[in-house]
Amino acid sequence: MEYFVYGRDRVGAFPLKVRLKEEHWGFMDGYGEVLVARGPTMTDDSDEAESTGSMHIVELVDAEAARAFAYDEPYYRAGAFESVLLCRFDNALGRTMWDFADAVEDYNRYLVISMGEAGAAPVVSKHVILYGDLLGLDDEAPLGRVALVEAPDQEAAASVLPAGSGGRTEVHLWYFGGRPSQG
Repeated sequence: MEYFVYGRDRVGAFPLKVRLKEEHWGFMDGYGEVLVARGPTMTDDSDEAESTGSMHIVELVDAEAARAFAYDEPYYRAGAFESVLLCRFDNALGRTMWDFADAVEDYNRYLVISMGEAGAAPVVSKHVILYGDLLGLDDEAPLGRVALVEAPDQEAAASVLPAGSGGRTEVHLWYFGGRPSQG
């Protein structure tokens, strides 16, 4: 089963996360074979960009393992997150972020979270890296949808997941995460 984990940074957490980066990566190294997607969300200010959150999609045996992944993580233990969204993830494309090869040079990447009743079906294009439904951790109740997309701007990214009735959509600048390649 796949799980979606998004830790939203508390205000002022960026320096703490910078200090804990190696510990975080070491923790994630233990999950290297089961990570489907990962990476930080960032502010839009490229000159003073700071992390706003940390997103992971991971394949684990059950909800208890997902809770351990989310709450044993060094950023969480150190208090860097204001909140954590932890849900089952139904991967509609059945691939990982590393399977995505159609990058467009001038596009950014975004994490789009649409909570609430499902809206229209997601727009599928060569710019969608991953998308799927968010489900309750224990009861699989529908909670919303998530997409990882490349787009020219936030508005175009948001259009991939039309909001359902009573729902809200968040769009976060997102980067492929992980330890830099060691060459």
